[in-house]
Amino acid sequence: MSMKAPRGTVDILPKDAAKWQYAENKIKNVCDRFHYKEIRTPIFEHTEVFQRGVGDSTDIVQKEMYTFEDRGGRSLTLRPEGTASVSRAFVENKLFGDPNQPVKLYYFAQMFRYERPQKGRMRQLNQFGVEVLGSADPAVDAEVIDLAMTVYKELGLTSLKLVINSLGDKESRDNHRQALVNHFEPYKEELCSDCQKRLSQNPLRVLDCKKDRDHPTMKTAPSILDYLNEASKTYFEQVQAYLTLMNIDFVVDPNLVRGLDYYNHTAFEIMSEADGFGAITTLAGGGRYNGLIEDLGGPETPGIGFGMGFERLLMALEAENVAIPIDNSLDCFVVATGSSEVEKEATRLVHELRTNGIQVDRDYQGRKMKAQFKAADRYQAKYVLVLGEEEIEKQVVNLKEMETGEQMELPLNRLIEELSERLLGGK
Repeated sequence: MSMKAPRGTVDILPKDAAKWQYAENKIKNVCDRFHYKEIRTPIFEHTEVFQRGVGDSTDIVQKEMYTFEDRGGRSLTLRPEGTASVSRAFVENKLFGDPNQPVKLYYFAQMFRYERPQKGRMRQLNQFGVEVLGSADPAVDAEVIDLAMTVYKELGLTSLKLVINSLGDKESRDNHRQALVNHFEPYKEELCSDCQKRLSQNPLRVLDCKKDRDHPTMKTAPSILDYLNEASKTYFEQVQAYLTLMNIDFVVDPNLVRGLDYYNHTAFEIMSEADGFGAITTLAGGGRYNGLIEDLGGPETPGIGFGMGFERLLMALEAENVAIPIDNSLDCFVVATGSSEVEKEATRLVHELRTNGIQVDRDYQGRKMKAQFKAADRYQAKYVLVLGEEEIEKQVVNLKEMETGEQMELPLNRLIEELSERLLGGK
């Protein structure tokens, strides 16, 4: 029996969790300014949600999903991505009827994909994502990209590259699809087995293949940009114009297709160009998915969103040497020695301090006073409160400021007022 974490999973220990919390709080602040609301969906869904929402021909559905049958014989799948789950919730809870449209949502969620674990890509991964449902305005595409770029910039990243493309509307995609089939068909036997299947199921995804990316036909493959109809061209031009107005630099890459079936029109990725980040540079990716809501049983509803890997975000911060300001100090540490009456008073005092908004801890190991002071040092306590038999008798406490060494004796009934003034500015 193995007592280690399963392959592709990691424990996030307290020293690292503080970094996650810092990043999450920064992201929540950005989402609040952009007026996006949080949604939380189940960690597993009926398998059909992902088969219909993500696409049967995708690697996620065919190779990477953790699917199981419950005791009722229902096929369930651990969530491999966020868009299908959010879209299902949008349909089931009739959010399309909300008078405030479009519906702007964000989420923090754990995803599960069975793939070869590597740095920044785990089998249990953590993701921040955004979905906007109910608007086909190209300004929304630009806003979603702006939100993602704002998150990275406010966290301190500078070595970023935004790549965009248009996959066009259905007419444009159908024309491009046929051109891809005509282009690759003569070389079908030279392609990997997955691409041979993709050529009939979804030829656009041949361009996204990691195994065949160096095949000569990839360089000469028809560009989707050459098959955009006038409406799709105009849409893409508007997205680019809005990004330019926002002073957001971007590169148009006609080979950017993304790996999921539901994308159309705008597709984008944000990459790290930091030295030493690694070969896989993508930090976030997303795009427009008009038609997905209808596939899940809802009314015609345009949508756009992105997913941002948290593990890769932290890797990028490390690669750019961005210092995360984590305060590990403790407001107060109570040092108590003596009888059970001292212990009782220490317990009461700790509770009262916490109730009044002061961060406090105490010794629970029965250690001597010297060892308790050492513990206060390790916790980087700003103040130490000393309670003993004499203090209990006099109804006072000794307050020591650790940085200066200054000590003073305070009546117990004045302690909250004094500490509040020192630590909370009297609040």
